[in-house]
Amino acid sequence: MPSSEAETLFKIMESMSPDHTWRLSYPNPCQPGSSWLGIECKPARDGFLHVSRLDFGSTPYPTCKKTATFPSKIFNLPYLESVFFFHCFTNTKTSLTLPLNGPSNSSLKQLSLRSNPALVGPIPPQIYALKSLQMLTLSQNRLTGPIPVELFSLSSLVHVDFSYNMFTGKIPPRVGNMKNLVGLDLSYNSFTGSIPGTIGQLVLLQKLDLSSNSLVGTIPDSIEKLKSMTFIALSNNRLSGNFPKGVSKLQNLQYFVMDDNPMFIPLPAELGMLVKLQELRLANSGYSGVMPPSFSQLNNLSALSLQNNRLTGEIPAGFGGLPHIYHLNLSRNFLGGVVPFNASFLKRLGRNLDLSGNAGLCLSPTEAYGVKIGASICGKNGSLIQPLKASEAPPHGLFSFSFLVSAVLGVFFMS
Repeated sequence: MPSSEAETLFKIMESMSPDHTWRLSYPNPCQPGSSWLGIECKPARDGFLHVSRLDFGSTPYPTCKKTATFPSKIFNLPYLESVFFFHCFTNTKTSLTLPLNGPSNSSLKQLSLRSNPALVGPIPPQIYALKSLQMLTLSQNRLTGPIPVELFSLSSLVHVDFSYNMFTGKIPPRVGNMKNLVGLDLSYNSFTGSIPGTIGQLVLLQKLDLSSNSLVGTIPDSIEKLKSMTFIALSNNRLSGNFPKGVSKLQNLQYFVMDDNPMFIPLPAELGMLVKLQELRLANSGYSGVMPPSFSQLNNLSALSLQNNRLTGEIPAGFGGLPHIYHLNLSRNFLGGVVPFNASFLKRLGRNLDLSGNAGLCLSPTEAYGVKIGASICGKNGSLIQPLKASEAPPHGLFSFSFLVSAVLGVFFMS
């Protein structure tokens, strides 16, 4: 390693980690047998080994000082491709800083800062200089301000995760410029305005998570162009109005999560044409009318969450034939009639079936023994004669949301 690069590396390590006297313990950090867990080096055409990756914060990598601040010197390591800071900046407030004119020769492809409660302030506009950047993870920090428009000039970006911060402002239409994006996660922030129609230009997108913001308006019609999409989460916003008719074109969609929006429309029958759907969550959103019979065609569905809406009519008989369903929550609606599930179906779902809060629903006496699904037993003339104990099934949670993301997409880049 050139002496100037080694000097920069040691200054970074001394400012960040108290684990060693780095210069003395590792005088040749790129030499085999003389490096530490958390550094990787690669040979270059100049014949030297150069630092290509640094990890901080999580065992077995170097831990971080309580006084650690973001080391902008990392951008002076000309061959650095990946850097990861996990739970590093926890006490002393610091911000993401880049050289004023941007790093002149950065080869950085992955920049990850996760779970840093003392990392505050905006994303600097100089981010545009990281021309090789493919993965940008800034999750679970306390970053603020709008997304700088300069970010959208980084056409090499494949994965962007800004979740769990305090970002504000609108999602800029220029988001459509990032044509190579496969994953975009802006969840748990304070974004406002509508979902830009330019989102439809991200034709490689597989995961879109905009949940838990303050977005308004409708889902843009252009979403029908996202043919590679497997996961969409729009929960806990202020979205309303009709679904795009073209939503049925998302034939690779496996997870559609859109709880807690003031929709107040009938359930769209087009969702029943998404044959690969495994989970559909539309709870607490004011949906009305009957459940579309097309939902009975979702043979890959494992979880359906429609609780706390204004649904009426009977449960479609085809629901009992869904072969992979294991969690069904239709509680707190205005459903009626006889529950169309046989004993085998009721046993398979057990407490994962919740029909409570539907006064007009009743269960056939021949199927009712030992079942606790929140419905009453039907009398001979269809009257309700015996209330059963409500299910203990949780009203909202189906399973861990973070598990969903990793299960659908895997990990974009191994850390």
